[in-house]
Amino acid sequence: MKTWPWYGSLVLALIIFALVFFLFFKPRDQQLKDLRVERQKIEQEVRDLRIKQEQLVKIEAEIVSLKATLKELEVIIPQKKEISEILRRIQQLAFDARLDILRFAPGGEIKKGFFAEWPIPIQVTGNYHNLAMFFDRLSLFDRIFNVEDFAIRSIQNQTDAVTITSGFTAKTYYFIEEPVTPPGAPAKRGGRP
Repeated sequence: MKTWPWYGSLVLALIIFALVFFLFFKPRDQQLKDLRVERQKIEQEVRDLRIKQEQLVKIEAEIVSLKATLKELEVIIPQKKEISEILRRIQQLAFDARLDILRFAPGGEIKKGFFAEWPIPIQVTGNYHNLAMFFDRLSLFDRIFNVEDFAIRSIQNQTDAVTITSGFTAKTYYFIEEPVTPPGAPAKRGGRP
């Protein structure tokens, strides 16, 4: 080597440097680039998961709010199993208002999507004040009632306690309980599986 000219040593040094570069640094550089790409991908996934976590927190808060609203609505609109208790309470309201019930005939339910309405034709006799007291107490009832087809007329043989007769339809509403299908089970549609 001592007999080589100076540029021969330089060429040898460049060859050694090139071998070290291509055999050691170049593969490491590619590994470093691959790791950077992988890191960016993982950081993007973390950002996406954080966004989804924020959405999940919002959805969970909304579910809590909707459950509270449902509880409030269940007080106003009962489940079907509570209807017999409601009918007894209406009869008790009429009795407490000193009205005589001539007709109390709950009709068939009318389905309206997720709820059903239930008309109850009622005919009572009593005096005007007692009828007003009955409607006042019915309005304070914690369930929804609509009074329709209201008619009132005086009777011929009046006494102090009985001066009028009234006929009306009280409509109440209840939630239709849908059968719960387990997750992953296909829902039946239109009678076809």
